[in-house]
Amino acid sequence: MTTMTMAGAINRGLRAAMERDPKVLLMGEDIGQLGGVFRVTDGLWKDFGGDRVMDTPLAESGIVGTAIGMAMRGYRPVIEIQFDGFIFPAYNQITTQLAKMHYRSQGMITLPVVIRVPFAGGIGAVEHHSESPEALFAHTAGLRVISPATPQDAFDMIQQAIASPDPVLFLEPKARYWDKGEVEESRIAAQLEGEHAAAAATAEMSRGRVAREGSDVTLVAYGPTMRLALQAAEVAGADGTSVEVIDLRSVSPLDSDTVLRSAKRTGRVVIVHEAPTAFGPGAELSARITEQAFFHLHAPVLRVGGFHAPYPGSKLEHDYLPSLDRVLDAVDRVMTH
Repeated sequence: MTTMTMAGAINRGLRAAMERDPKVLLMGEDIGQLGGVFRVTDGLWKDFGGDRVMDTPLAESGIVGTAIGMAMRGYRPVIEIQFDGFIFPAYNQITTQLAKMHYRSQGMITLPVVIRVPFAGGIGAVEHHSESPEALFAHTAGLRVISPATPQDAFDMIQQAIASPDPVLFLEPKARYWDKGEVEESRIAAQLEGEHAAAAATAEMSRGRVAREGSDVTLVAYGPTMRLALQAAEVAGADGTSVEVIDLRSVSPLDSDTVLRSAKRTGRVVIVHEAPTAFGPGAELSARITEQAFFHLHAPVLRVGGFHAPYPGSKLEHDYLPSLDRVLDAVDRVMTH
């Protein structure tokens, strides 16, 4: 076990994937000699060279379009969108080309492209640097949308995403880049070897996990809000409410089974994410829970998230983002039913 930050874990995961497969290439703005804005690719240009770690022009649509062409020629491109708000110039390439090529070709063409996106808020950034656009891409069939919440998952899931034959949006919670945790580097290696490695990796990265067991309320989160969810569970537990915390890990596809098992047992569910609650991932999950576990529920499913407004300036972002008080208030409300 090695202690490392989430950024360091992603770096080590990228390095392992590049060592394993010479067809894995990295592309993005300033990812080469600089190592990226957050230094996630630090040292990779030096060790693998400019043919495999490529700085690109400031042209997100061109970056994604180039990656699509390279994937069609047998490469496995991993591209970085420097900040979440910069992904929109590439939206057309992602949703009409990358997501649909496998279906359009009746399965003849696969596009194993990974799009790394530092996303969400909490770092006091300027406009267009703190977006949570996951619902826009989860709505598009043909894309996988995943987000790690721990260094171990970051290390494992980036390699699983690269091994998958499907296009993957890999959302990295930028405010968690410096969170430290223990990482076991050897446990993922066996999964990524052998005839069925791609299928196993794809299935594993799409599964949710029970991060904390409880019996009174199910609290569902992913990526940037997982630390908040665990903190809320700790505080609620001190007051006598047993909270089970589920880390979705995958926004699309949703691991409904893991959530439903917990919801049927506790009868109460609160969903937390930084994306706006209006039309957000929590709305889809809430609908599934209500449809498939209605008679097990003791209270309506509640959501805590961003507001239906543009992301505010840095001085106001903590009024916009889910807070401990807002999450605990939701837990109290479902417990009163």
